[in-house]
Amino acid sequence: MQKKVHYLKSGLLRLSAGLLCFSFAFPFIASAQTDTTKKLKEVKINTKPLPNVQSLSPIQQVSANAFGQLSAFNVADAIRDFAGVNIKDYGGIGGLKTVSVRSLGAGHLAVLYDGVQINDAQNGQIDLGRLNLDNVQSITLYNGQPPEICLPARSFASASVLSIITIHPNLTAAKPYQVLLGVKGGSFGLANPYLQWQQRLSNRWSFIINSYWEKANGQYKYKVKGDGSDTSSTRTNGDLNAQEADGALYYTKSDSDKFNLHLNYYNSDRGLPGAVIFYNPVSNQRLWNRDIFVQSGYERLWQSSLHLLINTKLSQDYTRYTDPDYLNGQGGLNDRYNQWEFYLSGTLSYHLLSNWEISYATDIALTSLDATLYNYAYPTRFTLLNVLASNFNAGKWRFQGNLLHTYVDEWVKMGSAAPTRSIFSPTLMATYRPFNGYDLQVRAFYKDIFRNPTFDEQYYFAVNGARNIKPEFAKQYDAGITYRKALNSLLDYVTLTIDGYYNNVTDKIVALPNQNPAISSIINLGRVDITGVDAGLKTGTKTYDGWRGTLSVNYTYQDAIDVTDPTSSFYNQQIPYTPKNTIALNGGVDYKQLGLYYNQVLSSSRYYLSENLPENLVDGYAVSDVSLIYKFLVGNKPAVLSAHVDNLFNENYVIVRSFPMPGRSVLLSFQIKI
Repeated sequence: MQKKVHYLKSGLLRLSAGLLCFSFAFPFIASAQTDTTKKLKEVKINTKPLPNVQSLSPIQQVSANAFGQLSAFNVADAIRDFAGVNIKDYGGIGGLKTVSVRSLGAGHLAVLYDGVQINDAQNGQIDLGRLNLDNVQSITLYNGQPPEICLPARSFASASVLSIITIHPNLTAAKPYQVLLGVKGGSFGLANPYLQWQQRLSNRWSFIINSYWEKANGQYKYKVKGDGSDTSSTRTNGDLNAQEADGALYYTKSDSDKFNLHLNYYNSDRGLPGAVIFYNPVSNQRLWNRDIFVQSGYERLWQSSLHLLINTKLSQDYTRYTDPDYLNGQGGLNDRYNQWEFYLSGTLSYHLLSNWEISYATDIALTSLDATLYNYAYPTRFTLLNVLASNFNAGKWRFQGNLLHTYVDEWVKMGSAAPTRSIFSPTLMATYRPFNGYDLQVRAFYKDIFRNPTFDEQYYFAVNGARNIKPEFAKQYDAGITYRKALNSLLDYVTLTIDGYYNNVTDKIVALPNQNPAISSIINLGRVDITGVDAGLKTGTKTYDGWRGTLSVNYTYQDAIDVTDPTSSFYNQQIPYTPKNTIALNGGVDYKQLGLYYNQVLSSSRYYLSENLPENLVDGYAVSDVSLIYKFLVGNKPAVLSAHVDNLFNENYVIVRSFPMPGRSVLLSFQIKI
């Protein structure tokens, strides 16, 4: 069996290297061909485009120019106002931040970085708090999946998709380079200098390099109610020291012939502040991360409408976790994990008719995890995804459907491996425009998807090999209405979206306490019914004498109840950490180069255990942020100075029980383009 794994690893490594080299060389081969081009006269547009809300699946987007308005420091901050999003935040500058969309859990969200998924086979949760915004152009959340069908198969293989698009160079021969220098600092002892360098090498080749250093002591005042710690204390062991370097090389022969090569390195050392229970805030746990990946992508669209998309990725993630206070014979925990993955993806799409497109995508991934744990399985997972998709337009109707096949096979060095799985997952989507001349759209979709158990759920501390854990299945139903209109009055535009949805989760994977508190029992126990409503409103005024106003309001209602066992004490009760009502509001006023923005998030109470008893209640909260942004020139160089005050009214609150969130804090930043 080990020889089989060795040969498979060796073969996929060679295939990865071959496709990487092929995708690198393909632009040179293609550049030998001649294209006819025609220069068009520049047309200036004096109005802002309407927000994109009309799609086959619900879509929410935020771009780089709005990050400051939202007081966003990382990706988790940037999307916290989205409808249907529930951020699980353990507090602090370096605290873990995961996202659950429509109460399905963080494991059902795929995070794409320039079209390629950030994968964590160990625990299935991506920490969005460590994803910096300095090199991000836009962030888009798709419920269900993106509306395009020429995509990697992994884009179809999750309940929701968060797509992060980085900044691409946009330079000219007259200005062949651009350097962005910036620094952020403020509360928690934060110091965060960053650098971005864009360079045009020729009319087809360019590159961009981003780097930053982030250091903070993580100390802040807090007060926790109900845990015996009613006096003000200082949060400790929340320090962070992180560095990231990110570089990308781009080839663009035309909009239909593109190539990119991306390299990313991340290194961090952080303390993990523990739960504050009965005056005991002490925690000495620490976490080290050292992650590196290289990915490449090639895209070609021929005049015949044949569309080719190739992606490759090699990644290695190293994690070290220590807890000197853990009571065992070794004098504490000192665990090391080393996860690597080879990933290959190829997609072809073709227009059979002008209104009918079909596509086929196949992805191959080989993932392995080593750990310094007693009797560990050392698992290796082979995943093959195949997707056949179709997109058809018929007058006012648009239909899309796809069938995903997932094949998963695993090997272990110790014990027994999980059984091989072969699963088919269908998706159907449709939109209808009832009126001509009106941007009113009715949409609906059905998606059947699943979440495979993570390595931790399947093998962690498993004495006899794999646990018999089944995949967690989710059936998603959505129906909604979108409307948008450009106005010729005080208001420039208005967009409105309302979606009602029902999710049914079976074989839910849950952790139950065991005799040994360090080893939970992982079982398939649950059936959860989730009923909800997402609603969003956006509007903005026209510009008058330099003044302009914007307003965005999102509302979420979620009734997520456990319907596993009618005889249990928590039957038909709300699942943990799921508020029923959430409202996010963002409004701002611009006057020439000055902008003032206000952001408010209101969340109702929720429960931290399955039994909805008063003693298990976690209070709701209302948190306000304010931002002041000033754009000016230093000589002839554009510069931006901003000040953010988060938790303006010093709200005392928690998102996760016993993990207090920071009170009022200040962030100052300055950046200049050269």
